[in-house]
Amino acid sequence: MINVFRKFKLLFLVLLIVVFTAACSYDQPASTDSSESNSGQAVKPIDKERSEIKIGFSIKNQNAPYFVAMVKEAENVAKKGGFQIITADAQGDMTKQISDVNDMLTQGIDLLLLDPADPEGLVPATKSATQAGVPVVIVDSTISSKADYVTTVQSNNTENGKLVGEWVASQFGKKEVKAAILSGEKGNPAGLERRQGVIQGLIEAQLRNNGTTNLEFVAQGWGNWAQEGGQKAMEDTLVAHPDINLLITENDSMALGAKTAIAQAGKEDQIMIAAAADGQKEALELIKNGEYAVTGLNDPALIVRTGIEASLAILEEGKSYPKTTYTPAVAITKENVDKYYNPDSEF
Repeated sequence: MINVFRKFKLLFLVLLIVVFTAACSYDQPASTDSSESNSGQAVKPIDKERSEIKIGFSIKNQNAPYFVAMVKEAENVAKKGGFQIITADAQGDMTKQISDVNDMLTQGIDLLLLDPADPEGLVPATKSATQAGVPVVIVDSTISSKADYVTTVQSNNTENGKLVGEWVASQFGKKEVKAAILSGEKGNPAGLERRQGVIQGLIEAQLRNNGTTNLEFVAQGWGNWAQEGGQKAMEDTLVAHPDINLLITENDSMALGAKTAIAQAGKEDQIMIAAAADGQKEALELIKNGEYAVTGLNDPALIVRTGIEASLAILEEGKSYPKTTYTPAVAITKENVDKYYNPDSEF
């Protein structure tokens, strides 16, 4: 009877994943793969020397190392590439970001690199830029499909999650997985994509490797993307479910907080920690030491660097891009962490 009940729960979970994934993809940009031919706006190349090109970078916030790393990399790339860059921190304020964009347009930028604070609220700013003859490239965050932009450059939340889930399944083998999930905030599309990716990767790998599944999700906590929130949510989870053996989080920061709670409970040898993203320096250090299992690659420096490379190709060559351009999906483990670990990184 217990086996039948578990099979029913699994079938229900798989159906939910399919429904949720379809719902979430309904209002996304038309292209979701950098290899697709459905390109964004065509842009005529500008007649300027590289040293005359001016790119505006409006970022939604500078309140975390992730965003600091984005701006620092943008400035480094501009210095090495010989073009001008203007940066502005919206401080999480949608109204300020709109004002920042308008100010950049008056300064004569040739292209707007935008990390939108609000997916709907920044739509008018993209239209203002386009009307001024300034193409827009979105980086990191997602913007409404109603916005005017050439392409969005971001990490692939779903594919990262799948790779993490597949790797976790390979480590557990046929052993029962009793898992808890720590999520960022309710309704966040990136968080949904990340956890769905991990769940899908886990289930598919178990079916492929074992011909069956042996997986139960017993709790979902909410950590607001922060280390402190992750610790508190994990403390509550361990009180209710002390026998879990897998923790899945939607970012490294919550996982680092959860790790503190796990250590305080004396369960470090019992619980595997798997994050769907980000590749934060502190997490990679723990992975190197075998104290943290796996995370997905969401490198802010790589994202902004890819966004700038696309921007220059758009301006100088009139190159077209799909509506979404993804950085490579990677599950970072002890086997490959040295390739991605940078002790001097801001993030």
